[in-house]
Amino acid sequence: MKKNNKTTIKEIAERAGVSPSTVSLVLNGKGEISGTTRSRVLEVVSSLNYTPRTPKKRATIQKTIKFLKIAKHGHTVNRDHSHFISDYIDGMSQEATSRGYKLQVLSYENVTADDITDILATSDATAVIVLGTELSREDIQKIQDLHLPIVFIDTFYDLVEANFVDMNNGDAVYTVLEHLKSLGFTKIGYVGSETQTRNFALRKDAFISNMATLGLPVAPEHVLSIGSTLSSAYEDSVDALGNDIAEAYFCANDIMAYGFTKALKEKGYKVPEDVSVIGFDNLPMSITLDPPLTTIDVSKRKIGSMAITVLDELINADTMPPAVKVLVGAQLIKRASTRPKNG
Repeated sequence: MKKNNKTTIKEIAERAGVSPSTVSLVLNGKGEISGTTRSRVLEVVSSLNYTPRTPKKRATIQKTIKFLKIAKHGHTVNRDHSHFISDYIDGMSQEATSRGYKLQVLSYENVTADDITDILATSDATAVIVLGTELSREDIQKIQDLHLPIVFIDTFYDLVEANFVDMNNGDAVYTVLEHLKSLGFTKIGYVGSETQTRNFALRKDAFISNMATLGLPVAPEHVLSIGSTLSSAYEDSVDALGNDIAEAYFCANDIMAYGFTKALKEKGYKVPEDVSVIGFDNLPMSITLDPPLTTIDVSKRKIGSMAITVLDELINADTMPPAVKVLVGAQLIKRASTRPKNG
């Protein structure tokens, strides 16, 4: 029999540290499999670009939804941030299975929008979910022009006729700043990155606008730009920190908060005694930091699930409906990296 895939279920099982039967159950959406194990198996499937064959005995052809995990430059879609992508996949997988779809996860690195359109132009996918973390407005428009049922996640653009499911960055940042103000802080700084990632830009805009809404001044020297990987966040923070620091800082994600906190300690500042710090994403590492990180939690599984729901409606619509733009709310997780100004 001719094989369609070079990778086998046994190889996936060895990589994921589970049994072949567990891999089979995950791929078929069956069994009592924990979310952590399911995510780990799906991440390995993604890294190997494995596509399970549809059994020939089925009388009907199962529709396929492709999830494109795109690393355009790799500064945010990388191993440091792999957990939130696994959560997206887990949410998509469960919803796709419940609606009778097969989910295929494909990973692409160092690609352009033109590369993606070429891939999709010859694809047999019924519909597509695109990880838009590192994609620009122009990239989104090029891919959207294919007129396939497409949903972009982890990004959001106004005035673009495309379907988006993303976190509500504006509301989340307001929650952060309102909390810091309630703790008595008036000198609040922002730690972000110039890396081409749409959510970083949205969080910076939200920081500036919401500071004004809350009647708080923004000091340019307290707005810092650092790298978005663990190593670059720390190294850039060491260079960026001067003698004039804010009383509290909001970091655009937990990776940057980790590097920034490490740099603060190296400079002789204590967290939260001297400086309070809040991150974004509630990655597993956030609770293990010293001190545990106060952060924003957005359900990535909910975003993945919603993306499948939107696609299902597009697939079954008689005519192409108007673009759908869904923003998922956030929750502040309070931990020991923040405390009232006067202790």
